[in-house]
Amino acid sequence: MQTLTQLRQLGLFDARVPRYTSYPPATHFKPGFSADTVGDWIRAIPENATISFYVHVPFCRRLCWFCACRTQGTANAEPVQAYVDTVKMELAQIAERLAPGVKIEHLHWGGGTPTLLRPEMITDLAAAVKDMAPLADNAQFSVEIDPNEIDGDRLDALAAAGMNRASIGVQDFDPMIQEVIGRPQSYEITKDAVEGLRERGITSLNADILYGLPHQTKERMADSVQKLLSLGPDRVALFGYAHVPWMAKRQTLIPTEALPSPEGRLELFNTARELFLADGFAEIGIDHFALPTDGLEVAHQNGSMRRNFQGYTEDKSEVLIGVGASSISRYPQGYAQNEPATGKYQGRVRAGELASARGHVFDRDDHLRGRIIELILCDFRADLNQVAVELDASLDELLAMCAGLDEAMPDTTTLVDGVLTIKEHAKPLARIIARHFDAYEMNASGHSQAV
Repeated sequence: MQTLTQLRQLGLFDARVPRYTSYPPATHFKPGFSADTVGDWIRAIPENATISFYVHVPFCRRLCWFCACRTQGTANAEPVQAYVDTVKMELAQIAERLAPGVKIEHLHWGGGTPTLLRPEMITDLAAAVKDMAPLADNAQFSVEIDPNEIDGDRLDALAAAGMNRASIGVQDFDPMIQEVIGRPQSYEITKDAVEGLRERGITSLNADILYGLPHQTKERMADSVQKLLSLGPDRVALFGYAHVPWMAKRQTLIPTEALPSPEGRLELFNTARELFLADGFAEIGIDHFALPTDGLEVAHQNGSMRRNFQGYTEDKSEVLIGVGASSISRYPQGYAQNEPATGKYQGRVRAGELASARGHVFDRDDHLRGRIIELILCDFRADLNQVAVELDASLDELLAMCAGLDEAMPDTTTLVDGVLTIKEHAKPLARIIARHFDAYEMNASGHSQAV
């Protein structure tokens, strides 16, 4: 069994190891990506197809110190209104290129803080999305809710727009930890938000909670998890805090000396994990938990679960279009990311252009490696025979990609009759094992595999 020292040496606690919500990771997208290419990809979506859609709202009333997302603070509604107007223009540009009959199966508003929008902005933006492409029957429409930035009028607007799933970031309920990470959000105000959602018939709730924050202890972690469970979520993401101040300057405000050790992080994770399992949640992949009746666990059980920029998902759409600054779209042909700076994004769209700035065109190797990586992270196993049939490859070609894995990470996997399986004790190393198949990253021994 791997010791904690070995796990640390292999990079388990290294924030630079990709989470593989895309392959290749977004850090390998190429700049100067052609808007004409993206336009062609949109036009190639078949008539009557179902797609997924993401709306990015990059504004926050306050900037949490722990957060590494691309956001900007605002004290008033004027820049938010200008941004919403621009997103509506981008939606119209996409609509011009979409084939007839396309519908949205999964719609997600994220950020930033989507609930920073005033009620009339919510109504206006939701109508613009539906004008571009209507929601399919039984579509899932989820919104990231900030309990500090929600009220009855905005909840009414979201419910009227069709929201049927809410996502709430909890992080930690301890007031002292909240102060240290710049995220004041009491249990009481979070409970009020959840009750407001349920009063409006929105019963599906997923929540994020973090381990590895400064000053977290086993006892504080347990208290926060128990409070979260009292809110009745049906899905939880248990993310490890990634301290990357070289990427997120705000994190320099977080006291490094108060961060838990690798051993402490593992204890915090296991504390939360055991409480979720005891409460009837199923463990999904590397960092998710869901009730047996939740759609994610159903997909997990039947083998249809996928992985995208929101993490684990039951979404099976081949197309995910993102609008707004820095949003990323996935098409069968590749990835495209919009201009990350809000000003540049708005300038491009208002000039009548699609705002893509970076991207990646898939080749055959990307499809093969990406599928193996996805299966490893979703199921902790990859049936290479199945992948070969699915992607019209030879088994020998896929087996060759496994070469050197056992030497690089001994006693972590088995490969029998073309089925690669992660051993039970090595499941915490799934991201590291996945990296062995990544032609763009560094392998576990530190040698470049880039091609």
